[in-house]
Amino acid sequence: MYPINSQTARLLIRNLKLSDIELWEPFFENNPSLPYLGLNLVLDKKTQAKDWIDRQLWRYTNNKFGHHALIEKTSGKFVGQCGLLLQEVDGQEEIEVGYSLLPEFWGKGYATEAACFFRDFAFEEKLCNSLISIIDIRNVASQNVAMKLGMKKTRQIKYQELEVFIYRVEEKARRKNNHPEIKN
Repeated sequence: MYPINSQTARLLIRNLKLSDIELWEPFFENNPSLPYLGLNLVLDKKTQAKDWIDRQLWRYTNNKFGHHALIEKTSGKFVGQCGLLLQEVDGQEEIEVGYSLLPEFWGKGYATEAACFFRDFAFEEKLCNSLISIIDIRNVASQNVAMKLGMKKTRQIKYQELEVFIYRVEEKARRKNNHPEIKN
């Protein structure tokens, strides 16, 4: 069931592995989205990348879902990560669709394409009736991706020391917002 290896129209989706650490290091260099993630930014990029990937591998083995590697089909380049994450919000377990791309791939629709895939996967596998995204209130680009998934802003809370919006999509709304680039 999860983790999965699959594809969309433009992306290969596969499990992360330790050899991806080097490919993920550039995410931690000159990335304007880093303050939105609540990370310890004093760590060097190699440590940050290793900690991130180790956390996803831990999620895989502990039934907490996890991000997956996104690979551009045409070039074979590592684009970023996307996946489902089991989160606790206000004392309640929720499934989040999360996405983080290397800056060079921003603005190309990859986050939306991958997040649509995982949204549909979560609902088709009956993992939940609704899906959330936890997004820093300053992160307009991620908020736009959430809205393209059919998500609605439901509230603002403090989450892990950040002011965030909770976006949510119900399973029934998903059918109205299928992304045209997804291969099912």
